[in-house]
Amino acid sequence: MSAVNSLRRGDALLIIDVQNDFCPGGALPIAEGDKVVPVLNRWIDAAVAARIPVYASRDWHPEGHVSFKESGGPWPPHCVQDTEGAAFRADLHLPANTIKVTKGTRFDHDQNSAFDETGLEAHLRRSGISRLWVGGLALDVCVLATVLDARRHGFDVTVIRGATRGVTPEGCREAERKMLEAGARFIDE
Repeated sequence: MSAVNSLRRGDALLIIDVQNDFCPGGALPIAEGDKVVPVLNRWIDAAVAARIPVYASRDWHPEGHVSFKESGGPWPPHCVQDTEGAAFRADLHLPANTIKVTKGTRFDHDQNSAFDETGLEAHLRRSGISRLWVGGLALDVCVLATVLDARRHGFDVTVIRGATRGVTPEGCREAERKMLEAGARFIDE
């Protein structure tokens, strides 16, 4: 049986930052970032069919955010609030009841993890979620931070390899090593 068909009560699909600025043509493009969309759409369809909740995190930075080079951070301006670059990819078929997790809004530090001061952990627990299926961008930045936090909070985590891309191959190898050491699993679907 395919993993996409093994979704069950207590599961959630967690999609990380599949936004225009992280895809080709965006302000901070991940090579082949758009290639995660068809894979995630298959998982979204399966989640909807199984009545499994879909969560989608997004970077939602204020202008001049601390993570931007102009403010001393490592990144060019990206995912600025209310811009087209911050929008979810139009070809990502997020259902109307998608639970959106907004991060990167703080003025004093970046929030790479969907769990960083967002209330996501408490919400998942209240909802009876114990197992997360994760995909999105970028594997070696926000996916990594989210998966490590999810494992620290005791969630069972499976990363969908085909549904994620990273900034660098070296960064991806190191991120995968860290996630595996933390107890996350990977599947190749």
